[in-house]
Amino acid sequence: MFKALTILAALLATPAFAADWTYTDGAGKTITLPQPPSRIIAHANAAAALIPLGNRPIGIFLDGAPSVDRATKGLDLTGIEIVGKGWYELNAEAILALDPDLILTEYAPLEGFYNGAVGDAAIIDRIEAIAPIVGPAQGNSVIAMIEDYTKLAKSLGADLDAPEIIADKAAFDAALTRFKAAATAKPGLTVMAVSPSSTGISIAAPSEFGELSDFAAWGLNLVTPAVDPNSSYQTLSWENANLQPADLVLLDDRWGDRTAEDLAAQPLAQRIPAVAAGQLGNWPAGWIRSYRAYAIELDKLTALIETANADLVD
Repeated sequence: MFKALTILAALLATPAFAADWTYTDGAGKTITLPQPPSRIIAHANAAAALIPLGNRPIGIFLDGAPSVDRATKGLDLTGIEIVGKGWYELNAEAILALDPDLILTEYAPLEGFYNGAVGDAAIIDRIEAIAPIVGPAQGNSVIAMIEDYTKLAKSLGADLDAPEIIADKAAFDAALTRFKAAATAKPGLTVMAVSPSSTGISIAAPSEFGELSDFAAWGLNLVTPAVDPNSSYQTLSWENANLQPADLVLLDDRWGDRTAEDLAAQPLAQRIPAVAAGQLGNWPAGWIRSYRAYAIELDKLTALIETANADLVD
């Protein structure tokens, strides 16, 4: 009896060893680390997903200037080092100095590479020599991506029962209810998501973009163009921009006000009914990665739907 108690006491006194951390990403790559990574350098989209869930990266890399990065707007980035501001500006030396356990980005299945500068063949070997590169797959639903990030955050130690996380989800659920009600009330409202430029207008195929797929699934009547070969858009010259009429136009906002400025500079854009009527809004293109951000953007879109004239086009 005494011997058994002695053995039990010894076992209880032995420190518990952390279990290996294993993650299979959107590219099908599986990595195993001795413990959950705590020193993560993240692409802006990944950082925008993890920070609201309580996982703060030690560094981030962006696709452009911080002033126009939509994914991280409004997030507290205090103490987080920026190690890249564009696809060809990733600082391998800064990454090495941070000594990360993991480089987290997103995998783009159609293109077959990881987003951000880590997808560049000229630098990927240098980065992978520092830490493994992984990321969830970009799919046709932002909700699916948020769920993927939530599972990842939990494996990293996030407390998903934290009050702010529960509040963010509740705010999203309420915003979604309002959005669905607004879309249902105006079934004839025709909405078009576009990315204008100086030479023409590119009309997005809803099935190719996660947030647009979500909007359509929730009842929004989105224009579905005949896309160009190997593209997610139908691109029209400004002379032909009225071939796809719409009651409401949503402008790609991932780079700030650039698209609105391009549209305003084109007199021929007035041939689109929504533009002529001033029924314009933002398309949060490709950067929503949290319930918090999604709730805000849904409420903006709901307000547009509720006030829009649905009878501009047949």
